[in-house]
Amino acid sequence: MGMCSFGAFLAGTILVFLASHCYSEKDPSFLKEATSSPEVVHYDYIIIGGGTASCPLAATLSQNATVLVLERGGSPYGNPSITNLGNFLTNLLDISPNSPAQLFLSEDGVFSHRARILGGGSALNAGFYSRGSAAFVEKAGWNKTLVEESYEWVEKKVAFEPVVGPWQSAVRDGLFEAGVFPNNGFTYEHLYGTKIGGTIFDEQGHRHTAADLLQYADPSNIVVYLHATVQKILFRYKPGASRPEAYGVIYKDSNGILHRAYLINNSKNEIIVSAGALGSPQLLMLSGIGPAHHLKAHGINVVMDQPMVGQGMADNSMNILFIPSPMPVEVSLIEAVGITRFHSFIEAASGLSISLPLVQELHKYFEPILYQITNHTFTSTRPGERIDLVPNNITFKGGIILQKVDGPVSTGHLELKNTNIDKNPSVTFNYYKEQEDLNRCVGGMETIIGVINSKAFSRFQYPNIPVQLYLNLIEKVPLNLRPKHVGPSISLEQFCRDTVMSIWHYHGGCQVGKVVDNEYKVLGVDALRVIDGSTFMASPGTNPQATVMMLGRYMGSRILHARASGNK
Repeated sequence: MGMCSFGAFLAGTILVFLASHCYSEKDPSFLKEATSSPEVVHYDYIIIGGGTASCPLAATLSQNATVLVLERGGSPYGNPSITNLGNFLTNLLDISPNSPAQLFLSEDGVFSHRARILGGGSALNAGFYSRGSAAFVEKAGWNKTLVEESYEWVEKKVAFEPVVGPWQSAVRDGLFEAGVFPNNGFTYEHLYGTKIGGTIFDEQGHRHTAADLLQYADPSNIVVYLHATVQKILFRYKPGASRPEAYGVIYKDSNGILHRAYLINNSKNEIIVSAGALGSPQLLMLSGIGPAHHLKAHGINVVMDQPMVGQGMADNSMNILFIPSPMPVEVSLIEAVGITRFHSFIEAASGLSISLPLVQELHKYFEPILYQITNHTFTSTRPGERIDLVPNNITFKGGIILQKVDGPVSTGHLELKNTNIDKNPSVTFNYYKEQEDLNRCVGGMETIIGVINSKAFSRFQYPNIPVQLYLNLIEKVPLNLRPKHVGPSISLEQFCRDTVMSIWHYHGGCQVGKVVDNEYKVLGVDALRVIDGSTFMASPGTNPQATVMMLGRYMGSRILHARASGNK
C-alpha cells in the first residue's frame, strides 16, 4: 500500500468512529434510476444534487410545484456499504464511479471526501446534530421565526437524544474540569460551555438522513433521478434581455446516455444548484459562469465573467489524539461537545470496529509508541505486559478526542483541473495560514490535554503517561501528505500544522454577497439559485448539517411564499 493511499486509508479510519449502523426506511416510490428517464422532461423546479440541503428543499417545493431532483449518486436505503458498519472503510477506499464517498486530496496535502449519495453528507457523517448559533442566524439575516419552524420541521424526522455511555460522560465531565463551562445538559442549541448534542441515529442505532425528509414530499409532484450527473446548465437570452437566463440542464445517466430537463415556461420557475461546496462552484464554471480568463483557458464559452466563483473556500481544520484505554469503552459517535470562547470545538468518539489488515497496518506506526507506554516505569502495567489496542481485532479499545477550529479565518480557492464534471476540481484551503486559526487550534489541544489529565477521565487513561507520547503517536501516522517534524518536544503549533485533517465541513465558493444575493439568486443571472454550504462564509457551529437541512426547508418555504404572492 503506497503512502498516498495509506494516508487516505488512515485518515478514513477516523471516520469509522463517526460511522452509521443501518437504515430502516425503504425507497420512496418517486426515486428512480436516471436510465428510466425520458430523453426530455419538463418541471417547474430542477434541483441539481440530492444532498443535505436539496432533499428538504425539494420536499417543500413539491407542495405547490413540480420538482425534479438530479442526484449523481445512489440511494442510501438498503445499501450494504452504508448500512453495515464493518463495510464503512470500503466506502472510503472505493474510487469507483459508484462509491458513495468520493476521495479528494486538497492542494494542501489533506485528504477529504465528497458525498456521492442521496442525502449527501448526512448519509456518511458522524451524525451529530446541533443548530447554528444565534449569531450565525443574525449575521445571515434570516427570519428567526421561520428558522425556528424550519429546524423543528427537520427535527421531527431526523433528530434524537443520544444515550450517553461512560466514556462520553467522562469526556463531558473532563471538559468541565478543563474549564469549558457551564454545563448546558442536552440541547440542540449552540451555547458556550459543555453539552450533549443531538444525533441523527435513533434508539435502535438506525441512521436518519436528509433523504428521510423526502417523506414530506407530495409524491405526485416530485421525481428524484439517481445516478443522474448534470453536465452543464443551459442559458439563453430572451428578446430584449440584457442578462442570461437559465432554462435547462443536460444530465447523463449511468449508461452514459444524455438527457435534457427544461423549465416549464413560467417566469417563477428556476434551476437550483445544490451540489455542495465543491460541486456547485465547479458546475457553475463548467456552465460558463466564473472567472473569464480561467474558463477560456479550459475552452469554456463564457456566459458571465464572475471572478468570485470558487473564491472563499474554507475547511474547518481538525486535529486529534488517540487515547488507548486500560478498560473497554462503548462504541459512541460525537455526543459530548465543548464549545469554547476562543473558537475551538472539542468533540470525542470511542470504540472502533476495524478489520485485521487495518490492525496490522496501524501497528507498524503505533508499536514504537505503545512500547514506550508499556515498558516505561511510569506506567501501571506489569513487566512484559503489553497494551492491546484491539484485543479481538474488532473493537478499538480507546477513543479519540478532537478539536475543530471555528470559522475558519484562513481561506483559499477552487479551480478547474479539466472539464470533466466527474473529476475533482483543484481546491486549496490554506489551513492555518492565519495565526488566529493556529491560536484556536493550540487552545483546543491544550483543552484536550486538560481533559485527558482530568480526574473524571482518569479511569480511561493509563496512569502517568505523558501526553507528549500521544502527540508523537499522531505525528508518526501518515494522516496527510504534509511534512512532519517528529521530535521529543514538538510544539503544539507545529503539531497543529503537521497533523491537520479535514472534518469534512468545507464550505464557500458561491458565497452570499459575492456570487449569490440574500435570496440565494445568482447575481447577474435569471432563474438560477445556489442553495447549499457553498454559500456560507463560515461553518455554522459544531456540525453544519442541522443548519444546512434547515436552510433547505427555510428557502423552500420562502420560494413558495413568493410564488403564491406573485413575486419572482
